[in-house]
Amino acid sequence: MPDCSVVVISYNDAARLPRAVRSVLRQTLRDLEVIISDDASTDGTPEVAARLMAEDPRVRYLRRESNSGGCGAPRNDGIDAARAPYAMFLDSDDELPRHACKSLLTEIERTGADFVSGQISRLFERDGRLRPYYPSLFARRRVVEGIRAEPELFLDSFSTNKLYNVAWLRDNVLRFPEDIHYEDHVFATELYAVARRFAIVPWVVYHWHRAPSNESISLSIDEMDNVRQRVIAARLSDDILRGYGAEDLVPHRQYRFLRQDLRVYLNPLPARDLVWVKEFASVVRPYLEEIPGEVFDRIEPMDRVCCRLILDDRIDDLRVAAGSLTGPRAAPRAAVQVDGRTYWGTTAAPWLDITPLRLAELPYTDSRLRHEVTGLATNGERVRMIVRTYDPFGVLPAEWEAFLEAGGERVPIRPVPSGDGGYVSEVVFSPCGRSDPRIGFRRRSDGHVTTDRLIVDPNLEPIELPGCTVKAEGYAAYLCVRTHSRVRSALRRARRLLLKLNTPRAKLRAYKLLIKVVPRRDDLALFESDVGKGYNGSPRAIYEEVRRRGLPIEAVWSVAKGRKNFPADARLVRRGSWRYLWTMARAGIWVDSHGFPLDYPKPPGTRYLQTWHGQGIKSIGFDAPDLRGDFDRPREQWRAAVARWDALVSPSAEFSRVFLPSNGYDGKVYRCGTPRCDALVRAEAAGDVRARLEIPPGRKVLLYAPTYRDRDKMSGRSVRADLDLMARELAGEWVVVLRTHPVEKYDPPERLRHFVRPAASYPEINDLMLASDALLTDYSSVMCDYAVTGRPMVFLIDDWDDYRLSERGVYHDLPAIAPGPCVTTTAELVDVLRNLPEVHAAFAAKYAAFRALWCADEHGDASARIVDDFFEGRRR
Repeated sequence: MPDCSVVVISYNDAARLPRAVRSVLRQTLRDLEVIISDDASTDGTPEVAARLMAEDPRVRYLRRESNSGGCGAPRNDGIDAARAPYAMFLDSDDELPRHACKSLLTEIERTGADFVSGQISRLFERDGRLRPYYPSLFARRRVVEGIRAEPELFLDSFSTNKLYNVAWLRDNVLRFPEDIHYEDHVFATELYAVARRFAIVPWVVYHWHRAPSNESISLSIDEMDNVRQRVIAARLSDDILRGYGAEDLVPHRQYRFLRQDLRVYLNPLPARDLVWVKEFASVVRPYLEEIPGEVFDRIEPMDRVCCRLILDDRIDDLRVAAGSLTGPRAAPRAAVQVDGRTYWGTTAAPWLDITPLRLAELPYTDSRLRHEVTGLATNGERVRMIVRTYDPFGVLPAEWEAFLEAGGERVPIRPVPSGDGGYVSEVVFSPCGRSDPRIGFRRRSDGHVTTDRLIVDPNLEPIELPGCTVKAEGYAAYLCVRTHSRVRSALRRARRLLLKLNTPRAKLRAYKLLIKVVPRRDDLALFESDVGKGYNGSPRAIYEEVRRRGLPIEAVWSVAKGRKNFPADARLVRRGSWRYLWTMARAGIWVDSHGFPLDYPKPPGTRYLQTWHGQGIKSIGFDAPDLRGDFDRPREQWRAAVARWDALVSPSAEFSRVFLPSNGYDGKVYRCGTPRCDALVRAEAAGDVRARLEIPPGRKVLLYAPTYRDRDKMSGRSVRADLDLMARELAGEWVVVLRTHPVEKYDPPERLRHFVRPAASYPEINDLMLASDALLTDYSSVMCDYAVTGRPMVFLIDDWDDYRLSERGVYHDLPAIAPGPCVTTTAELVDVLRNLPEVHAAFAAKYAAFRALWCADEHGDASARIVDDFFEGRRR
């Protein structure tokens, strides 16, 4: 008896069947069987199955005499034929990840669950991208004691991402319906109704292939019978729950229909003709009428608007509203604001309430306009458009300048009032290269700009122009310009050739030759901060001190691709370019805050000032996760990189105690404070943060600066505060300025932009600190710099045990030394912020001790003292 039976259902899919079967045969669980359940295919499936059986005796083949018309019958055949105690289902166009069977088998035996469900990921064949499906459902490993404990799991109605106890299926006579499509929705509903306990695992156990030409039932959404079948499956599912005495679960299953099933058809609705949309509404309307009002209250505002428009048979409005569901989420044509609430359209009706989207409260740069292209023509080189602009939330000021932005160019335009609060523009431009044209309005009073893309008819015929195509793209049908495939191919070939010449190995070899033959210039200094990402930190402070004194030093700044905010008169060199290598080889002085390229030796005679970018409680150097492992290459590489330093800026005695031994550094140390903190000591801000970030008068500023998690870089998971809860509780009093770490990636959703100002790319964090009223952080080194200001700090450390024991590791017990309260929930954080003056006063003694530990050397003259010695002392 095998441990697991995997039932692979197939119909006329001989080409992809081997891929699916071999994904099972490659499983790390070897003791299994593959049952090919063929629904009477008319292609070469029998021959393919015969070859697969000949290759591996674990493969069996079942064939129905006639096609059943769905997936239920072949799956039932597989259940009946399974010889193993556990079974999985696999569609012939999909695959199983290599450890799926073994990991699920281990979990079901460990927990004794009736079935185990794992993460399913969509695999987009066009680019190989994997996207998890409802990842929040699978965020943690657990056993669920019946569906009533977590009714949101109705969203997981797949049959293929689960391992089943076969005896349990047979004892409860759990079968797939054989006369409808979407049989897995009905099967999963009964599965949940019967199961006493089931397990959830967070890893991916199924790859759902999404091919451009996929003809599966779930993707045949342009057929009206597909809509009818999904409604039938929804009704049958509701009836099953009622039959098991689970009437209370029916609203949860109906919520799944509104949130997932209905959205499948609403997303592409703007591209449908009116006849199709009207018939669609007539099919789903009777079922929507059966759903209680409280279920509609749970779905997103625009989904609820669409449901109301279906019920009211407002077909034209429905197509407009559906365009706000996906992509850039187009703004409405009109909105009504009454008593602090915002309503879609021209009527203040409860079902049309879109206040939670906060579209009427966005700062001007994020505010939403709607631009519809009502006429489009070309003379073969230029495009002429008539654009109708709607200002639904009344954000346009009295004085503005308008323009079309496309391909990096701005074309001035002159919108004229249309008589109903909107504008009409005639726009003429010459498309070139790849772009998504936008219309922008610049507010003259402060220079702030708001832009939005152009909506076009989804069925717009592409317009071919020299080198590019102008066409509609996406469900919301936005205008875009795309280069021709032959142009793209030529660019790709040129890029590949360039990459061959610009390999890291070739550049390193050339650099090592350069430093042997190129004379060094003692008056040339190369400055770099945050590996070229900004003009900030201690390198900036030292550079400005050198400039202030007028020293005969020619300074060059290293800059990463696409970075701005460098002084207009500064000499810049692209980091990693040939000019960069040339400058590194010639410069007699290197100044940076992180590290010049690791494998690049310092030229003979060049002096390297390492200012480092922070101090704090986190492990560092050879104690950090990426170097504490026993791997010779990374450790030797870092040891050689540190050996290049001629001088190191140490902000404090505590920094020296920890940093020097953990990095193996024994050279010269400057103990006179931190150049980047001089501005904090003197409270000198370089710019008006409140004006630039559009912070309303009277609002307090909370700087939220979390550090990254080593195991989750670029994931957004360092933003652990519940920003929605904070917005509901604090939006009238506070604004959050979110400064994520450079190796993190997080973009606040639009509904939070009225409360959260993203500032990851803000050029200077000192300005953010000086503009803030308090700091919220976790384990970031920003806490040590911020202590210079004396302002309140709060620490959200909900993962403290994990962070100190298994994630990064720390040198200090943060709860014991923190100069402010340590909280583990957002609710606690809200309470602290409401009583911040009293809480801050209660931590006065710990704050003083914290400053003494980390900031005792900060007197505001670090830059001057270091320049005195490292630059002027050398000259003297």
